[in-house]
Amino acid sequence: MEARCFRLPRLIDELARYSALQRRSAFFRQLNRADLLLVDDFGIAPLPDTLVRDLLEILDDRYDRRSTLITSQLPLDQWHAYLGDRTLADAILDRLIHNAYKLTLKGESMRKQRSAASRSRPAGKRSS
Repeated sequence: MEARCFRLPRLIDELARYSALQRRSAFFRQLNRADLLLVDDFGIAPLPDTLVRDLLEILDDRYDRRSTLITSQLPLDQWHAYLGDRTLADAILDRLIHNAYKLTLKGESMRKQRSAASRSRPAGKRSS
């Protein structure tokens, strides 16, 4: 099984790089071949209009063929505003939401929990 993982800012950088090299279609094909595409931190960086269109192309290529996992701290009801163009946002969300599982996590982040736990441990003691 092949998986491709990107934080959204890095995916934006990769798309820009492949576009500059005039190899965007090749990058789309690479993403489409992966059994799982993971996009982390969705909603953390502004999306240029061209990237919103590219995202639609990527998701359309993968729809009903391959798995896509998107993580975000941005509530789903704010994705339309984040994506901007209402028509493109509808198309993107349609491809993501149809046949999707939505998991909502609650509680403190694991990083905060680990940081608090390491501060409360006596000096010289390490976790195994």
